[in-house]
Amino acid sequence: MRALIILLCLNLKITAKEIPYIDLAKETDRQVIVDKEKGQYLGHPTTALLSDGKTVLCVYPKGHGKGPILYKRSNDAGKTWGKRLQTPTSWVSSKEVPTLFQVTDKEGNDRIIMFSGLYPIRMAYSNDEGKNWSELKSIGEFGGIVAMGTMISVKGKPGHYRALFHDDGRFISNKSNRETPVKFTLYSSLSVDGGMTWEKPETIYASTKIHLCEPGSIRSPDGKQIAVLLRENSRRENSYVIFSKNEGESWTEPRELPITLTGDRHTAKYLPDGRLFISFRCRTAIGSKLGVSKSPIPYEGDWAAWIGKYQNIVNGNPGQYVIRIADNKKGWDTTYPGVEILEDGTILTTTYGHWQEGEQPYIISVRLKANEIDQLAQKSPKLSIKSDTMHLE
Repeated sequence: MRALIILLCLNLKITAKEIPYIDLAKETDRQVIVDKEKGQYLGHPTTALLSDGKTVLCVYPKGHGKGPILYKRSNDAGKTWGKRLQTPTSWVSSKEVPTLFQVTDKEGNDRIIMFSGLYPIRMAYSNDEGKNWSELKSIGEFGGIVAMGTMISVKGKPGHYRALFHDDGRFISNKSNRETPVKFTLYSSLSVDGGMTWEKPETIYASTKIHLCEPGSIRSPDGKQIAVLLRENSRRENSYVIFSKNEGESWTEPRELPITLTGDRHTAKYLPDGRLFISFRCRTAIGSKLGVSKSPIPYEGDWAAWIGKYQNIVNGNPGQYVIRIADNKKGWDTTYPGVEILEDGTILTTTYGHWQEGEQPYIISVRLKANEIDQLAQKSPKLSIKSDTMHLE
């Protein structure tokens, strides 16, 4: 009997799971160009959907992860985009990827804040829904990479926000000295005044073995837990997740995610039916070892998405669907995505990539609905999944 149980466990371990794989790469009619400039690299956008449900703001650097911050607005929920808008003088001096967040202070005043990283982290703000902006100014004697990569509103404390970001030793202070071997550190910083000032960052996790970075937070449906998805930059393992049940005051030890959620810069929003839509760049350990063209992952190096339940993340399950949103033509250089859920449930997701062979990357938006994905899944091929790889059946 004992031998039979062991045999069953072994069979369970090696048996692959299957989930539908939906490929939208050829459905280019879904794609709307946000910005494109001949011969100019445009990438790494962040978006914000305003309270009217139609106005979308988008900021992005003119260059690869650095350069002057460009700014555009859509007045029709991403169907069309206006011209580049005028920005404050200091935005030209941005050294890194800008990140946008909407916050409210304890008096109920709404504002939008934007961060620009490396050292020192700087911030600009708007009190009128993005019509006018302040200059970029330092928030303290500290820096970081993909500054304030995710933000969490602290439950029960109006005006309190916790931001997470990472550094590899180069930018956390003006006396930074990168160690050998390289150590990646995940930091947390707290604001108690609606995002206007920020406390000295505290270390959440640091390691030379796994390089955790680019945090993306998700609150559980009951509001009692926060999950943070993390890129694993050494490319030795899958992406990771950490959890907190006390509003980020402490965190669990990092745990590997399924390969279906492995990649970079996870951005998550809940759909009206309670499922999660998570957009990210697909980059796996096996793909990094073999190269994009030889990877068994069919969407390696592409703009990807995942649909599933929060509990799938908690339980380490593969999820419901994996989606390729668009085909990136050059390595892994794509996808720092914005994700917005419109009033009718439409998903509006925005990112950059090498969408044409031999061309510089540019920024597009894609619109889709969960019921469309459900219908496509019925006739889509299946991905056979093991812990460290997957392939189409």
